[in-house]
Amino acid sequence: MKDARVTLVTLGTADLERSSRFYQALGWRRTQAGNESVVFLQGEGVVLSLVGLQDLAADAGLRSEPLPAFRGLSLALNLASEADVDRVFALAIEAGAASVKPPQKVFWGGYSGYFADPDGHLWELAHNPFFPLDSRGHIDLTETTA
Repeated sequence: MKDARVTLVTLGTADLERSSRFYQALGWRRTQAGNESVVFLQGEGVVLSLVGLQDLAADAGLRSEPLPAFRGLSLALNLASEADVDRVFALAIEAGAASVKPPQKVFWGGYSGYFADPDGHLWELAHNPFFPLDSRGHIDLTETTA
């Protein structure tokens, strides 16, 4: 089970400093581990890495092409209440995010909304009453897995 975890998420960005300021406004802490090509931001249990889009593509051995509006991926932050979803959504918009879908009650019984960061990376903010958070703010579904 120790290998089934995400410890670092890397996002390609057009402007490292702009993206760093955006995520710091949402509570991520910039570390000294980076350099002029990469910024590392400490979160709760995960590190967010920001790298130039061209550099990230080159590192993966891919060509950097124009990004589609929908990339088939969203990152999610699960929160303890609907009020927390509204609060963090407003904070993201104030920091420069684009509203994709304002927070609202959703078909699966929870409450969620989506924003796009300054580079278009899609984030979902959700309160899921069926997946309660532990004291550290983590979801543990081990009792519900097969």
